[in-house]
Amino acid sequence: MPPKARPKKNMSAIKRAKQADKRNLHNRAVRSSMKTIERKVETVIASGNKEEAGKVLLEATKVLQKAAAKGVIHKNNASRKISRLTRKVNALAKSEAA
Repeated sequence: MPPKARPKKNMSAIKRAKQADKRNLHNRAVRSSMKTIERKVETVIASGNKEEAGKVLLEATKVLQKAAAKGVIHKNNASRKISRLTRKVNALAKSEAA
């Protein structure tokens, strides 16, 4: 971890530092849940279960869009991740149909 900044001297700086720490903790939790749900989608795709993949993809879409709405990640980043996961799920559905 990077070294902590030297202690702040005025009240507004102290408050902003506390807010930044709190926001950092929340954003880290959101990013972690995003990564977890993305891995979950990948494992379901690897197992080959089409119905389960669709359900998990919807869940992942919701988590990613919410993270983008809250400003944790950029909306284009969320869209790109959703698009890539959707293409993989659709490819799984096409391979089963063939």
